[in-house]
Amino acid sequence: MRGLHLLPGDINLQFIPRRIMFFVFSAMLVIASIGLYLSQGLNYGIDFKGGILIEIKTTGGPADIKAMRSNLSGLGVGEIGLQEFGAPDEVLIRIQAQDGDEKAQQVAVDKVKSALGNGVEYRRTEFVGPKISDELLWDGIFAVSAAIFAILCYVWFRFEWQFGMGAVVALIHDVLSTIGIFALLGLEFNLSTVAAILTIAGYSINDTVVVYDRVRENLRRYKTLSLPELLNNSINETLSRTVMTSVTTLLALLALYILGGEVIRGFSFAMIWGVIIGTYSSICLAVPVLLYMKIERRSSSGGADNEAEEAVTEQAP
Repeated sequence: MRGLHLLPGDINLQFIPRRIMFFVFSAMLVIASIGLYLSQGLNYGIDFKGGILIEIKTTGGPADIKAMRSNLSGLGVGEIGLQEFGAPDEVLIRIQAQDGDEKAQQVAVDKVKSALGNGVEYRRTEFVGPKISDELLWDGIFAVSAAIFAILCYVWFRFEWQFGMGAVVALIHDVLSTIGIFALLGLEFNLSTVAAILTIAGYSINDTVVVYDRVRENLRRYKTLSLPELLNNSINETLSRTVMTSVTTLLALLALYILGGEVIRGFSFAMIWGVIIGTYSSICLAVPVLLYMKIERRSSSGGADNEAEEAVTEQAP
């Protein structure tokens, strides 16, 4: 009994011949992402910006955000932002960090609670000081950089340095494009987003390693096949597995995005985007880049260069 296949086993799409188109598209995507980050910046959450976060639920029906904003604007606690948070009766209140210690932050919270009055249920209250938020931001940058470097070392030792460079090109592309989409849409960028980026890096490298394994196997098996054709065959042989993995992962992430609530919506969105862009980069960037890396062909049987090339390429399930 054959398993489920989303693609036919004998598929032969021409990825490598279209590599210039993929390179141009990816370059435009990265440049646009950098431009959006420099021009618009990111909507940093309280984790990175510091301040006070209060999540409330009104008990008398939908929240009147306009009236709430009017009541809170004259409290003298600095900038205050209000937004609907998932449902019409749920509101997220952001207050800039107060000068002073934790007591100063608590005074601001008490003022807000007093102004809101009764009929409000307080879901959570969080404090993040500016020093802590700055440390968290740099820790997040360090975590992503360290992960990319570790992946470079892993792929380098498992394959060759050329494969490592190809994997890092794809990973940097994925990270920058994720930052770009958050800048474009103004989505909140917080610690959960950093966790999503690290997860995206792991998912993307998993896809890339699967294709690289087939490339290495074919390099040893076919000694006369041209490198572009060999790389294209390797992609097609693993394409069914790659698409199946991506689709099943997306189904779970869509359920999280729709049903998981506002708290994890940013994480879920980042993961959905990451799976899509990670699958694309593994196929259309990480492998085509190998054409320009001067890969050495090695025999799988102690230098048997006269090994007969197989006539038919076995398609991966």
